[in-house]
Amino acid sequence: MADEKHDLAVAEKQNTVASELESSGISSPVAEYDDLPDPDVGKSDEERARLDKALVRKIDLWLIPWLSLLYLLSFLDRTNIGNARVAVPVKMETSLKMTGRDYNDALTIFFVSYAGAEPLTNIVLKRYSPRYFFTGIIILWGAIMTVMGCVNNQAGLLACRFFLGLAEAGLFPGVNYYLSCWYKRQELGARAAIFFSAAALAGSFGGLLAAAISNMHGVGKYAGWRWIFILEGLATVFVGCFCYWMVFDFPDTAGFLTPDERLRAQRRLRADNQTRAEAEKISRQYVFQAVRDWKTWAFAVQYMGCLCALYSFSLFLPTIMVGLGHKGNRAQLMSVPPYAAAAAMTVAVGLFADRTKLRGYSNMAVALMGCVGFAMLLGSHNPHVQYAGTFLGAMGIYPTVPNTLTWASNNVEGSLKRGVMVGIVVGWGNLNGVVSSNIYISKDGPRYLPGHGIVFSYMFLFLFGGSVVTHFLLERENKLRRSGQRDHWVEGKTEQEIRDLGDLRPDFIYTT
Repeated sequence: MADEKHDLAVAEKQNTVASELESSGISSPVAEYDDLPDPDVGKSDEERARLDKALVRKIDLWLIPWLSLLYLLSFLDRTNIGNARVAVPVKMETSLKMTGRDYNDALTIFFVSYAGAEPLTNIVLKRYSPRYFFTGIIILWGAIMTVMGCVNNQAGLLACRFFLGLAEAGLFPGVNYYLSCWYKRQELGARAAIFFSAAALAGSFGGLLAAAISNMHGVGKYAGWRWIFILEGLATVFVGCFCYWMVFDFPDTAGFLTPDERLRAQRRLRADNQTRAEAEKISRQYVFQAVRDWKTWAFAVQYMGCLCALYSFSLFLPTIMVGLGHKGNRAQLMSVPPYAAAAAMTVAVGLFADRTKLRGYSNMAVALMGCVGFAMLLGSHNPHVQYAGTFLGAMGIYPTVPNTLTWASNNVEGSLKRGVMVGIVVGWGNLNGVVSSNIYISKDGPRYLPGHGIVFSYMFLFLFGGSVVTHFLLERENKLRRSGQRDHWVEGKTEQEIRDLGDLRPDFIYTT
């Protein structure tokens, strides 16, 4: 009741000021948002900017640390099998009687379910709301991870990995869509980068944690590799139990914001030409729009270059460390520094791309750095040079993942179309995890040249090449729009039909 009275008072104040402005011959500054009262009527531009900055900071402090924690747990739970593989003294493959390509099969089956489910997850999120969706999938995948520590054969491991893929499929595309419903387009990159840096931190943290947990070998008559799965799974379930109270669906329902702040949050998104997330209803038209949009497939090509490299690196880095001559816990610990460097680079690139809006050039430069790293792994026999190559490889892979998805989100208007598009891009990219799971074969050790060569090719052809093509196509389209050559698209259309065009409106300028 208090909120309703406050909103009515604000609306009355706004209408009074608007009438005075109109009678003075001055257009109302709030006419564009007739259905959203302006809580800051009469305030100067400086006061509005200060309030806006405080609002963004408050949203940051509530959303980003929590979402980053969730993704750290997600990435830790999907990649800790790489740490479990090299845990000593009893090996996972020995305990489960795994031979030949059994380990690669366990990696592959995760990506089959994970990539298959991702394109649909944002529709489910929209249907059931972020709060229920995130809480449900987090508790579910934590429980599956815990059970994985108790399996006794290859079949049990395969079943757990398959269902783990299904449960985790919704988090990454869901969070990227979710963030786009809270931030302006030019603010999204840094937040997505900080969020995704949790994946690199998961690599660092995972190596340290696995080295410590491996020392529990024999506790409860369980091998150390089992405790890696069990403890990390239980930690995820514990965190998931708090998710319901930490996640608010959209800005208009955020309990951590005051009524005025909720209005400001909605108005600033409307000013950024973003359709209200709560206003769009699920419709097949948005799915068709996303599927028919050339940008969806252009970003999907880039993203397959990102993720083939990402999963190859994260799943096999401990194995690569063994190939460089490190054993047991030392192999776990030597995998930590490259991830730490990748986390710092990810945040730096996100901040740079947000400030400059040069997302395409950022992708190109970072991708080339990664290519140099894998070229060092391919071309040198010196373990020190190869280890340096893992740093450049990590720093050239991780920043491109949030930057590519932010770039895609920046160039789509309409929350549901954006959600479907991100789901398709992420799903297609993760399907290449099947490739990642099968290119580092034991017989190719210790240098794994075929695997390194395939990753290098993916990064150069799809990530770098796809970024170049997408950048120049978007630049060309912007020139056509600025010169008025797309204005005929809106001729004879009603105001609603023009709004329905979304990013096809001639006044929508793409981020390049």
